[in-house]
Amino acid sequence: MTALLRAEGVWKSFDARDVLRGVSLELGVHEVVAVIGASGSGKSTLLRCLNLLEPIDDGRILLGDEDISDPRVNANRVRGRFGIVFQGYNLFPHLTVLDNVTLASRVVHRMPRAAAESHAMSLLERVGLADKARAHPDRLSGGQQQRVAIARAIATDPEVLLLDEITSALDPELVGEVLELVRTLAEDGATILMATHEMAFARDIAHRVLFLDQGTIVEEGPPSQLFGAPREARTREFLARFTA
Repeated sequence: MTALLRAEGVWKSFDARDVLRGVSLELGVHEVVAVIGASGSGKSTLLRCLNLLEPIDDGRILLGDEDISDPRVNANRVRGRFGIVFQGYNLFPHLTVLDNVTLASRVVHRMPRAAAESHAMSLLERVGLADKARAHPDRLSGGQQQRVAIARAIATDPEVLLLDEITSALDPELVGEVLELVRTLAEDGATILMATHEMAFARDIAHRVLFLDQGTIVEEGPPSQLFGAPREARTREFLARFTA
């Protein structure tokens, strides 16, 4: 499988604390890769570095054939090739749902408003929220807000979709509706790298799973192997919490 996104020996520190320690990974076109690990293991930092929201201290990141970690690269242009969804929704409260979804298309990609809104309405229909297009985020449930955030992330047809613990801020009864949307995107061929604590979902949807521990990828493999017969003691110790 040809790698669309590749990290090579990525290091990232905050206040002299190494959060990522030589992380290397590949993500192929139409592949779904789940990153699992305890809180503080570096999952969110990894996604933010890949999207250039955080500069890396060493190593490099390639998107296609381009070294996007080169400091001469226009970071805003690169970010336009990604879609990212955070755990906290990050919708603009003063904008309607429709304006939130069309913002990047109109401002970054210079799409005419009418075309952007037509595309956004088709996405909102897809996520079951077309009737909320003129509402503001505070009128939506957490699950609805996260589905809007996903619609916004895919509105610009990104090459890679990064999902950062997108269910962690949701009430348990709302988790299913968001995960079902991600499942649909995966089935439609999206290229997804997702940090998640939903082990059953990772087992069910991912092509590969990476276990990140203290900033290092300890083990990776297909879900059947990593969850069914993990090779590393640290992986077995971590997964035991979810099967006890």
